[in-house]
Amino acid sequence: MLGTGARWLAGAMTLLCLVLVGPSTSADAPVVRPLPPGAVRDVVANRVMTWNICNPCGDSDVDRAAEIAAFAPQVIGLQEACVRDVDRIRDHLERRYGLVYHVEYGMVLRSWGRCGGLPWNPGGYGEAILSAAPMTDRVHVEYPDGGSEDRGYLSVTTKVGGRSVRVFNTHFAERRQEAVRAEQARVLAAEVAPYEHAVVLGDFNAGPEAVELAPLWALAADADPRCRPSGAVACEPTTDWHSKFDYVFLRGLAALRHGVELTPYSDHHLLHADLHLT
Repeated sequence: MLGTGARWLAGAMTLLCLVLVGPSTSADAPVVRPLPPGAVRDVVANRVMTWNICNPCGDSDVDRAAEIAAFAPQVIGLQEACVRDVDRIRDHLERRYGLVYHVEYGMVLRSWGRCGGLPWNPGGYGEAILSAAPMTDRVHVEYPDGGSEDRGYLSVTTKVGGRSVRVFNTHFAERRQEAVRAEQARVLAAEVAPYEHAVVLGDFNAGPEAVELAPLWALAADADPRCRPSGAVACEPTTDWHSKFDYVFLRGLAALRHGVELTPYSDHHLLHADLHLT
């Protein structure tokens, strides 16, 4: 009876630990995944990246860090980001790959279902910006109407290629909420407009031809010079469902090159761009 009781207690404690830890802390793999041949070995000073990392997808933060490290951007905008995941990704980037980043958060929810944590203290969920250079003048705004889930934007001033640039990171309302996204675009565009040089990263949940994105197209161009509202068929898809939802909008800046990288760790691809800075 004593052995049976001990086994029952051990099982109960294991189950309790799983409940308390939550889904977002499940996965750090013990083995470092090596970088692919040709991966850069240091931060690329003029490179920016946007990536919706998909929570709660339960993927390993070790693998997420390796995906980022292969391109080593100067600035990274993450959406659907949990604070504890970003902290681990940042730690892996430094310890495993020697890439050191500052971080700023723009959390819009405290969500146990998405981010785990103690039931009375769930993890923060929203946007994050990582930058190899220090960041200043952080602004975090929740949109007046987030749609089916709270949404917002985060902005900072930092250095890209040695130039001071205002960087915005956002996540617009889900599909089939066009009117909500239109208002979010209006709010965001009004904040971007005063800046001569700005990078607007994010998951906009809308194709290039979508009417609701017009305020942003009026201010900025996508890093892909072929991608514009009138030429949407030329835009490379950034999602598993073959849609272009992710953008690197550039105001007063131009891209030398860009890339869309498929990844098994999210339903969104990594989108990165190297900027022409003088």
